[in-house]
Amino acid sequence: MNRPVRRVALAVMVMVVVLLGNVTYIQVVKAGEYRDDSRNQRVQIDEYSRQRGQITAGSDVLAQSVDTDNRLRYQRQYPNGPAFAPVTGYFSTVYGSTALERSTDEVLNGTDDRLFVRRLSDLITGRDPAGGNVATTIDPNVQKRAFEEMDSKGYTGSVVALEPQTGDILGMVSTPSYDPNRLASADAAEQQRAYRQFTNEDPSVLSNRAISEIYPPGSTFKLVTTAAALQNGFTPDSPLTAAPVLTLSDSTTTLENYDGTPCGTGATATLRDALARSCNTAFAQLGGELGADKMRAEAEAFGIGRSDLSIPMGVQASSVGPMSDTPSTQQSAIGQRDVRLTPLQNAMIAASIANGGQTMAPHLVKEIQSPQLDVVDTTEPDRMTRSMPADVASTLTDLMIGSENRTQGGGKITGVQIASKTGTAEHGTDPKNTPPHAWYVAFAPAQNPKVAVAVLVENGGNRALEATGGSVAAPVGRAVIAEALRGAQ
Repeated sequence: MNRPVRRVALAVMVMVVVLLGNVTYIQVVKAGEYRDDSRNQRVQIDEYSRQRGQITAGSDVLAQSVDTDNRLRYQRQYPNGPAFAPVTGYFSTVYGSTALERSTDEVLNGTDDRLFVRRLSDLITGRDPAGGNVATTIDPNVQKRAFEEMDSKGYTGSVVALEPQTGDILGMVSTPSYDPNRLASADAAEQQRAYRQFTNEDPSVLSNRAISEIYPPGSTFKLVTTAAALQNGFTPDSPLTAAPVLTLSDSTTTLENYDGTPCGTGATATLRDALARSCNTAFAQLGGELGADKMRAEAEAFGIGRSDLSIPMGVQASSVGPMSDTPSTQQSAIGQRDVRLTPLQNAMIAASIANGGQTMAPHLVKEIQSPQLDVVDTTEPDRMTRSMPADVASTLTDLMIGSENRTQGGGKITGVQIASKTGTAEHGTDPKNTPPHAWYVAFAPAQNPKVAVAVLVENGGNRALEATGGSVAAPVGRAVIAEALRGAQ
């Protein structure tokens, strides 16, 4: 073979090797990236050619796919729209997916390993592939009532309802909400119009405030402080200051009770009275005497600070802040300073007390089902931590009953004893002139709890600077409790 022929042959061989290497690189190394690229319409067409599974709550269908006979064959529908949007999220060709649509995507699109038998059967029989179903723990009546209570009053905030013994999330509302149907439209331009409208009206409207936002909890955090105190030598009758104003240790900073009133009529107040009256000065003294280490340990026992919490959507970590000195610990003891909790975390605190000090992992998925509704997996209750001994939880319940009985506001339930704590949380750069966040955490019936709730109403709701947890948030919480107890009968 002469030299020119050898050169041509070598060049051809090099080109073949380069081509094979390029094909291998594209099909093996870059395959995942190309498959997930939003510009790859083949993936999108394939995704929408399969009937995506349902998301349900009891007998209510929260999300389903309907046949449109269009290029993208199946379109997502949300029959209950805004009320359940924090649970379902949306499934959009333009903006992707959120909430359960995202976190349980492999179940809903049928690729989850637990649905392998169904996929194999579809392959053998030639049936159209279909996704599995996600049955949630949500009580649809509780969810609807919570949404109605918040939405009808124009409140911005969140409601979370839990079953204390299991961690089942019975309700999870975030307001204002949005209509996920518009983001699942077959018309991409309509999706974009809806997204612009939603975010222009409120940039955080697509965020689930229950798990994605953290807030100062105000006086509701006094439950954590009280739990720490009862495990470190204090009793309900331990005397604390009743002064209307307290100068923080080693500081010239003062802290006062609500409206600057004393905590009762004497020089001291018992821990029982201090919690019932929500006396800031008494709890600042208590926090200072306990110290940062004991406060932090109790907060962690409730799950505060965990960054791995998943319901299965990820949950923003709550925090007590550094508490680097005595004054900051005293301020933290009343739920101010750097303390920040999600509404879900505050509901977990109430649920843990209701459950005898056992903190259960909250979860939103009850069952995974095949397309034929056969159960393929079930979520079992999971105890995360023990926040306190059972006898301490019982004592704290009695103290919370005293708090509820002094709390004003509408919605009291005849014949049902609620255990609760309110909170009126200052925030912002000018807290004295900024409407406070209003909180209410509670469980009922007090001696046989069926439901625990946390209600957050941002920026005073409809009461502005005059807002308190009792006047704004408590009526919402009591209405949700009443609905939950009707369903539990």
